[in-house]
Amino acid sequence: MLRLAEIKLPLDHSEDDLKAAILKRLGVAADELIGYTLFRRGFDARKPSAILFIYTLDVEVKNESTLLKRLHGDKHVSIAPDTSYHFVAQAPKDLTERPVIIGTGPCGIFAGLILAQMGFRPVILERGKAVRERTKDTFGLWRQGRLDPESNVQFGEGGAGTFSDGKLHSQIKDPKHYGRKVLSEFVKAGAPEEILYVSKPHIGTFRLVGMVEAMRATIEALGGEIRFQSRVADVIIDGGQVRGVVLANGEQIASNHVVLAVGHSARDTFEMLHRRGVYLEAKPFSIGFRIEHPQSLIDRARFGKNAGNALLGAADYKLVHHCSNGRSVYSFCMCPGGTVVAATSEEGGVVTNGMSQYSRNERNANSGIVVGITPEDYPGGPLAGIAFQRQWEARAFELGGKDYCAPAQLVGDFLAGRPSKALGSVVPSYTPGVHLCDLASALPDYAIAAIREALPAFDKQIKGFAVADAVLTGVETRTSSPLRIKRGEDSQSINTRGLYPAGEGAGYAGGILSAAVDGIQVAEAVALDIMRSAEMTKLRKR
Repeated sequence: MLRLAEIKLPLDHSEDDLKAAILKRLGVAADELIGYTLFRRGFDARKPSAILFIYTLDVEVKNESTLLKRLHGDKHVSIAPDTSYHFVAQAPKDLTERPVIIGTGPCGIFAGLILAQMGFRPVILERGKAVRERTKDTFGLWRQGRLDPESNVQFGEGGAGTFSDGKLHSQIKDPKHYGRKVLSEFVKAGAPEEILYVSKPHIGTFRLVGMVEAMRATIEALGGEIRFQSRVADVIIDGGQVRGVVLANGEQIASNHVVLAVGHSARDTFEMLHRRGVYLEAKPFSIGFRIEHPQSLIDRARFGKNAGNALLGAADYKLVHHCSNGRSVYSFCMCPGGTVVAATSEEGGVVTNGMSQYSRNERNANSGIVVGITPEDYPGGPLAGIAFQRQWEARAFELGGKDYCAPAQLVGDFLAGRPSKALGSVVPSYTPGVHLCDLASALPDYAIAAIREALPAFDKQIKGFAVADAVLTGVETRTSSPLRIKRGEDSQSINTRGLYPAGEGAGYAGGILSAAVDGIQVAEAVALDIMRSAEMTKLRKR
């Protein structure tokens, strides 16, 4: 099988046009082409009037070796790599120890799935509720301003990614094709097959709910156990080795292998680990606002006359500006045709995030417009970033009226430095609702100055981006974990054996796909260590 890349065709091309392009690129006759499959399809919209689809295909031809020799030197033709997943171990039938996984976000689910598929029967602990119960609790905040601190956008089955755009693309290095395993498992669980080949796959919240349930059923059928409303209150550490966990109800679960996949908002867990002496360190993250425009404005700016084309769907964007005060401002978690959602997990705070359904057909586009910050901005140790986040989330709660409404301001007023008094043509999507105000005090002065400089710069890239009626909603503080639970090459904590920090909360991922991939990598490390430990035990008994 050959991998053929960079086949470019216009938007209105046919299947015959694609086949003809393959034959032309390879220089073969139609009877020499046995077949082809789509590996990747993206598009180039740099010229809105002449948008091109770009294909990568796996092609089967007669006399492959002869053709490869003839095309030697063509960087777009190669042997198709093996992207199938290969398990690193298989648990012995007499194995008694069961690994424990804390968290059922993408990282925890995939760590659990891989371990279950290898026969290790993991015990997976989740502080929140099963995904459908959790969805009801989340709607309780959105529709009634009622927050459940243990069941919300951040906590519960599926993790924070369940209430997002469901993006499944990442820029991580993936030489072992773990990402392909992730996408394949998602398709088995009910995701559309197109996620296997579109360049920017996404699923959307409602589809993710059913997929999460299907993956849970698979893990349980393979001998794994998932326990909800089981918050881990403590870890048992003896001589630098994890020996198990303690639940909030006092129950102890023994294990020498604990995967920590708690997500970026498990602040009480981070505080507990710090007390226990597990090595943590502060890391950079970003803060800012959500911005909303009419999706039609973004479509026209990105696709020109092709705006509304069903094959292109709702347009997205990716922006960055390096400011005169040394800060960088960039778009984050852009949600085409989506909504801004309430994402707090603590009482007395307001946090925003973005979410889309698979259809991406809501009126507005939204994204975070965020400013990069470093531990120098919040000195005080590994937990200082949490205190910094809480400070600005509490300020947003105050500015929003102390009822989980979010503070908001029109872009024109924000740039002019005056409070907003009335909405314009853009209707904000955030629920429970927004309270118009002056956002100048909602973030540090350097962040406000940077965003004020960046918005007109972004307008030069996307015409209308700084339109006066666009809406800014505050605040976005949970872009990533404010700390890292440092681990070694064996994926274990550098000072606590048997503890495997993983995913976004540990500072090793950013998004659904990268978190899931990290879960696979950590699961493999756990499996190999369990097998080594079991072998050493057998040797000692001899």
